Amino acid sequence: MDNMLGLLRIHIQRGVGLAVRDMTSSDPYVVLTMGKQKLKTRVVKRSLNPEWDEKLTLTVSDPNVPVKLFVYDKDTFTFDDKMGDAEFEIATFVKGVQMRLEGLPEGTIIARVQPTRQNCLAEESCIIWSNGKVVQNMVLRLRNVECGEVELQLQWIHIPKGKTNHIWKERRDAELHS
Repeated sequence: MDNMLGLLRIHIQRGVGLAVRDMTSSDPYVVLTMGKQKLKTRVVKRSLNPEWDEKLTLTVSDPNVPVKLFVYDKDTFTFDDKMGDAEFEIATFVKGVQMRLEGLPEGTIIARVQPTRQNCLAEESCIIWSNGKVVQNMVLRLRNVECGEVELQLQWIHIPKGKTNHIWKERRDAELHS
């Protein structure tokens, strides 16, 4: 825990145009992984355009480890169906956070990340200064599926030195109140 850089709050906002996995709809949920960490959203019943509006928090010790996102359709009597996956890098975002940009004008663009064949971005993603924090909005195009995108926002949570012993309590409390 001593090498922890901070917490990455990922606001899973919504899915758009997700694949049908039941008769006419799906019951989607998202699983996020980063290294050995694994978190998931609630299931949204019968929706191809679910509004999750959930904030999940990962601890970050190595900004070069990608975040992986998986979308599944919840099934009652069989294994859950895969509805696509995506992955994204956070190294550029963490570099922006480490610049200590306090005092910038609201909405200042710190960096732009372009969609490429190697990333899952559906469009340009800007890292911006918003409400006194560095944030990054992303639209991820799902892979290994016929259609679908997931919209999310990254936000960094600094952990003051010496506070890492209480990290799990703080993380739990942050997720309960988000």
